[in-house]
Amino acid sequence: MTEKQTQGHIHPISRAIFEIRSIFEELGFAIAVGPELETEWYNFDALNMPADHPARDMQDTFWVKPRVDGKVLRTHTSPVQIRYMMDKLKAGMKPPYKIVVPGKVFRNEATDATHEAQFFQLEGLYVDKEVSMAHLKGVLEYFFKKFFGPDVEIRFRPSFFGFTEPSAEVDMKYKGKWLEMLGSGLIHPNVLKAAGVPEGYSGFAFGCGIDRLVILKTGITDIRMFYNGDLRLVNQF
Repeated sequence: MTEKQTQGHIHPISRAIFEIRSIFEELGFAIAVGPELETEWYNFDALNMPADHPARDMQDTFWVKPRVDGKVLRTHTSPVQIRYMMDKLKAGMKPPYKIVVPGKVFRNEATDATHEAQFFQLEGLYVDKEVSMAHLKGVLEYFFKKFFGPDVEIRFRPSFFGFTEPSAEVDMKYKGKWLEMLGSGLIHPNVLKAAGVPEGYSGFAFGCGIDRLVILKTGITDIRMFYNGDLRLVNQF
């Protein structure tokens, strides 16, 4: 007699990534990936965050010792923007570029119900001629309505990020409440210059936590539950 085999389950974060990829592919976005162990140049400098830039203080970084060659565990998926654009230009391919980057990132901070030392982030990038905030809002409205349902609304609030200008926080009205969802804006000219993009192009970028998207959609209340290996969580989905 053979032991009964049980069917495996896809982790809720993996399931969300599959859905997110599908939604953005409908809009013509490609999927890009990059290394989790990054250089300081890709993670900060190329994104308009030099050593004395205040935006660095917003990210608690895991540095790889000895700190002689500037290696870090990436604090966001934004370095993939630079790598992707540089690779395309090296291959002789000028914009337009349209990518989303789902991937794991790391922050050196205390963990609690809403914070983890590792989590998943979604990066978006669109570079072309005459890209505007209107394009950004249209893409994000499409995504949130597809992911959460047709009744959601979004709004932009002015903010600051080193790699975008102008920059905006994006809130979503979900089940009657306004919730802060992501940071976004038009790509700072210094970022395009660092990647080697010719003059005359502009673009937008955005980044949000995939774990937060899953928490809102599923009702899970503690981000740590995604990473403790408890099969009771996975088996629900």
